[in-house]
Amino acid sequence: MQTLETDYLVIGAGAMGMAFADTIVSETNARVLIVDRYHQPGGHWTTAYPYVRLHQPSAFYGVNSRKLGSDAIDRVGWNEGLYELATAGEVCAYFDQVMQQQLLPSGRVTYFPMCEYLGDARFRRLGGEEVAVTVRKRIVDAAYMRVVVPSMRPPPFEVAEGVDCIAPNDLPKRVQNHARYVIVGAGKTGMDAGLWLLRNGIPAEKLTWIMPRDSWLLDRAGIQPGAEFADAIRAGITKQTEAVLAATTIDDLFDRLESTGRLLRFDRAVRPTMYRCATVTQTELEQLRSIKHIVRLGHVQSIDTDQMILDHGTVATGPSPLYIDCTADGLERRPPAPVFARDAITLQTVRGCQQVFSAAFIGHVEASYTDDARRNDLCGPVPHPDADIDWLSMSVAYNRNLLRWLDDPQLMQWLDGARLDLLGHLRPRAPADPAALEAMSKPMARRLNAVNAKLESLLAARS
Repeated sequence: MQTLETDYLVIGAGAMGMAFADTIVSETNARVLIVDRYHQPGGHWTTAYPYVRLHQPSAFYGVNSRKLGSDAIDRVGWNEGLYELATAGEVCAYFDQVMQQQLLPSGRVTYFPMCEYLGDARFRRLGGEEVAVTVRKRIVDAAYMRVVVPSMRPPPFEVAEGVDCIAPNDLPKRVQNHARYVIVGAGKTGMDAGLWLLRNGIPAEKLTWIMPRDSWLLDRAGIQPGAEFADAIRAGITKQTEAVLAATTIDDLFDRLESTGRLLRFDRAVRPTMYRCATVTQTELEQLRSIKHIVRLGHVQSIDTDQMILDHGTVATGPSPLYIDCTADGLERRPPAPVFARDAITLQTVRGCQQVFSAAFIGHVEASYTDDARRNDLCGPVPHPDADIDWLSMSVAYNRNLLRWLDDPQLMQWLDGARLDLLGHLRPRAPADPAALEAMSKPMARRLNAVNAKLESLLAARS
């Protein structure tokens, strides 16, 4: 058995593993060994459907030390007027460049693709050789969040022989010669499939959408870099704060958030019960609303040659439908675990649905602080949301983190220069004078405490 030594053993070269390793290499002299199951960096992006794009601007994605994209504003398409969204190919090429042009040339990173991690700091290479790693500092679990896309597994429901059911990856090759198209799943992947079909000329009348739950959505215009959006985004945050403080119940809160444009829904007649951080533009939402055949009978249990069986009913199908399985849980709600635990780091989100920022932030905290109690105090996990109520609990968890960050002038200065911090362009640069920083932070802390107190009271009333 081959034996190697390193400071950090990172399990997974997906987006979070790459963002963590980038920060460690940038801010320390440590050595990093990265083990990954795929043939190139990028994790689930290497097997994603070809028409997928980021749902957030490229400016907020990737690793902290290298820009993704060119900060261009889209001039055509359904994202027109907003900052560019990288394609799957662009994201994969970007992470490969980070590995080949930055991490490996540093001389402090070793990368083993196409390997199976066996646990206990051991992994098996493609040829069968096992490697044991002596880890001087930490084993970093960059795969804990378990991102899964449909191409990684078979459909989670029974499919009869002869039924044409595909993963979204195969849609461009299999789209022709079908009388009807059935989108199974109402999350980001389902929206992407529906928009791709509409964009390529499939009439909305030919589409059926299996929507087990309706979802609250975010307007992508409210998540933009650039000075031209800053005033509108600040105003939106102010309206959100006012909505929270004025709300009398959770339903009243969602009504207020919708009235201010902070949240959107697919069907104004159906109250959503899901929230997964998915974003749309107003144009995309208008296109999706053109799909009128919506099935709200729960999840699909099985598909036969002439019918679908769901949790709460059966739906007859016409001739030669094409089923697109969009049901994979790309943002699984994982139980929170301590980020720092003796000789281990478990990468998780410390700001809602901001995986790469969170991984880079955890890397900075690891590099800059020496006490794990303090590290964990700064890096409270913010689990991915699933139900509508998780909008509240996720906000509370992140606000608690932000309150701790506001009390740390050096950390605020790091945030001010962090490319991945999507809120960075909304605040002035953290002043060097501690008194000035305190003057800026105190009003924000008062607002956050008031918001959290109201959100916690609403959650308690519901329980």
